[in-house]
Amino acid sequence: MSGFQTNTTDHIIRSQVYSSSLKEIIEDELMGMRYVEMLSDFPDGDTFNIPSVGQAEVLDYAEGQDIKYTAMDTGNFQFSITDYKSSATYITEKMRQDSMWAPMVESKFVPSQARAIMAAIENKILSVGPDGQTASDSNTINDAKHRWVTGGTDQVVELADFAKANYALNKANMPFGNRVAIVDPSVGFHLETLTNLTNVSNNPMWEGIITTGIYNDAKFVKNVYGFDVYVSNRLKKGITETIDSVSAGAGVANLFFSASSDVLPFLGAMRQAPKVDSSYNKDKQREEYVTTARYGFSLFRPENLCVCITDTDQVYA
Repeated sequence: MSGFQTNTTDHIIRSQVYSSSLKEIIEDELMGMRYVEMLSDFPDGDTFNIPSVGQAEVLDYAEGQDIKYTAMDTGNFQFSITDYKSSATYITEKMRQDSMWAPMVESKFVPSQARAIMAAIENKILSVGPDGQTASDSNTINDAKHRWVTGGTDQVVELADFAKANYALNKANMPFGNRVAIVDPSVGFHLETLTNLTNVSNNPMWEGIITTGIYNDAKFVKNVYGFDVYVSNRLKKGITETIDSVSAGAGVANLFFSASSDVLPFLGAMRQAPKVDSSYNKDKQREEYVTTARYGFSLFRPENLCVCITDTDQVYA
């Protein structure tokens, strides 16, 4: 009497079995748009001019003299739509017919393309700040530096960098509350291991950081020197720069600013929000999907931005 067993009926056993679901890439959190003042009165064209006016002047006066009249300083901030992005893909008719995963793959096209464009927007927002400053310069405003290379050993972050950012923002008359730091994961690592942040010798119950963790939705649980600290992989990297005789060789631009709504550091406009077009190409026998967007972002308030450059290659050094 015979029956079915694996060593005699391998020709009816599938050598490879595939899942009925797809593995998707894990995406990082996008946070840049919340710190942008978006233009709403930008009707057409690609360039927008915003006039500015300075402070009034005070002069000495003596009784009986004529009052002296002075003009207030004026200026013009020019903003431009600079980026036109597209994300496109297709699926052939044969692929639709032959693959059991074709419907699932096709359903991912539009959200994936929209996400890709929003990620490009995030990169743009987090780079216009450093790009809007003068490289290899301290960008001094009101006698306070707004760009520096950290003085920490091997150019890793130190708490003094947070104090420097606070000082610069205070000198620029920025609001004291709602201050934000967006830092690279390498900076997050060094903050996590700073002795004066992790020491529990006077904390026998291990409260706070130890029990709740260092992060919550990309945000540090603890406020550092008045800054809510967020971690992002999308800050501008690859910076080789020397400021005040201190050099960074694998630098990343960490950002410090006030997130108060009336002084947001970045200005932006969407000439065309992400827009999806799809059509069937009969000559190539495929369905094509295209997402496009047109936008611009710029550093609007340089006085409300500090850039601390740290090296990213010291985590495992």
